[in-house]
Amino acid sequence: MTAKIYQIVWIVLLATSLATAVPKPTTYHASSPDGKTRIEVSVNDQKVLTYRILFAGEPVLNWSALGFQLNTTAAGQQVVVKKSGQRAHNEQIPWPLGENDVITNTYNELTLDCQSGTVLFQVVARVFDGSVAFRYGLPKQKDSETGLIRAEQTTFALTDNYTIYQYNEESVFTPTTIGELQKTCDFPATLTNGRLFLSIGEADNPNYTKPVLTKGTVANSLAVAFEKDSVKTTAGFRTPWRTISVATSAIGLHAFSDLPLRLCPPTAQAIPGWIKPGKLIRSSLTTQGGLNCIDFAAKHDFQYIMFDAGWYGSEFRTTSDPTQVIPAIDMPKVIQYGKEKGIGVILYVNRVGLRARLDDILPLYKKWGIAGLKFGFVDGLTQEGITWLAGAIKKVYDYGFILDIHDNYKPTGLSRTFPNLLTQEGIRGNENNPDAFHNTVLPFTRFLAGAADYTFCYPNTNRYFSDNLLKTKLQVSKGQQLALSVVYFSPLQAIFWYGNPTDYNDEGEIEFFRRVPTVWNESHYLTGEIGKHISVARRRGKTWYIGSAAGLSDWTGSLPLLFLAPGKSYQATLYEDDQTGGIQKRVVAVKQGDTLPVSLKAKGGQAIIIDEIN
Repeated sequence: MTAKIYQIVWIVLLATSLATAVPKPTTYHASSPDGKTRIEVSVNDQKVLTYRILFAGEPVLNWSALGFQLNTTAAGQQVVVKKSGQRAHNEQIPWPLGENDVITNTYNELTLDCQSGTVLFQVVARVFDGSVAFRYGLPKQKDSETGLIRAEQTTFALTDNYTIYQYNEESVFTPTTIGELQKTCDFPATLTNGRLFLSIGEADNPNYTKPVLTKGTVANSLAVAFEKDSVKTTAGFRTPWRTISVATSAIGLHAFSDLPLRLCPPTAQAIPGWIKPGKLIRSSLTTQGGLNCIDFAAKHDFQYIMFDAGWYGSEFRTTSDPTQVIPAIDMPKVIQYGKEKGIGVILYVNRVGLRARLDDILPLYKKWGIAGLKFGFVDGLTQEGITWLAGAIKKVYDYGFILDIHDNYKPTGLSRTFPNLLTQEGIRGNENNPDAFHNTVLPFTRFLAGAADYTFCYPNTNRYFSDNLLKTKLQVSKGQQLALSVVYFSPLQAIFWYGNPTDYNDEGEIEFFRRVPTVWNESHYLTGEIGKHISVARRRGKTWYIGSAAGLSDWTGSLPLLFLAPGKSYQATLYEDDQTGGIQKRVVAVKQGDTLPVSLKAKGGQAIIIDEIN
């Protein structure tokens, strides 16, 4: 062997030795119980803490940044992972206030203890079948107990130029590619590349600010941003969970609609019996209006009436006192009459009155005997506002009232901790007259976060309601209104939002609202495409209910009745749009394995009740 060949061999061996001497970054990982979903966390060459998510062996997210800025330190950069740990969790949660009797909460958890400079922090990731959730924790620091999270550095690097259904609070949805995204988008955000469907969400936010998603600096990426303020912390502080769920169909995303509940701490005790779900009708602001609504509620199997804004005066004035009822309403008389009929009274209180008098009105309302409260025009955008709301929810729970929170507040699973929080708005509801596209986007977007109070505005004979010049002129059919009361989940459903009891004189049309429940033993999302159509079947007791709604185009399909019990006979009552703007009803016999054809005109709907025949 010549000297030249020796030299070449020596160079190759030296290069190989040097390459193997450089340690590869350690990758920490956890997989879902079924093994299909996986998170990997690593420190890259720039000493940045990163993660990626894989589903069925393929990346769903490429390597993305983890971390946050605490005071002047970028936690997640120049990072050292000091310790790691794993554990498994398997739990069945009885949940009588949901879409199914039981919530399965099974995951594998990865915990990393990290340090950036002098800042100690923790990353906790939970991997469910089809979902990953992670959050940051702040243990007691060496030199300080408090800090200000000025920004999150969390990013989501998608593998493709996904389309995102952009919206903010109570706005309409605008499908746009990430590359063309100009505005921020609220959580939960739904994305698709035509092959996969993703939901990026948030859970367990009792004391953070409102985060939003914005276009990232890397192509096809999203980043977490704060909309209003920074976040004050103390030792032991934990950020909300960031969640990523993946499905191979739009309808498959509903497997994760209870994910925020799974990620929140449980209630300290069993769900109290005084927490009763149900339907409500809103009353005019008079004594007789309240009495009439109670009679209507009792006749139509509603559980509540509500006195909305104005019952104690102009809601935005500091001079309006939520302890004083306007002269037009004899509140004791209405409440007592409701008790005699088994109907509860819910009272609305605006943020102005809540912030000034919450500790005064709760014991007073308990003495009055009301059943619940509705909070209005709350601050769900800042840390101070969200923290105040979490404390108020607990106070309302401790006094034994059900609760509905309106305007810009959306759920993050806190109903598991305080189950009196039956519903909330954070949605462009029916009073804003959304079109059929909006209605058929909502099940795949906002409703993945939890219950929403849509405030149904079913048409009636009231001339103010029928005026074409008003926003309350509906853009969808009556059949769609009936169907959406099944499709949209809310343990407390506001029905007949505009109109008095005397406006509804066609009992055949509204009997579906009389029968439909608001919580369920079992639910199946049968078929659906975002913005095109949706069909959902739900069971209460032995009775099944199906709601189907079309978007802006006609929809023809079929509904396999595989969920029915074998060997049983059933009678299906179908409530459908007729050709004159009304509802027609027909009855057919069905059994397990049958297929019901569905043919809906654009903006139309169909509601079905399937009763077992003894």
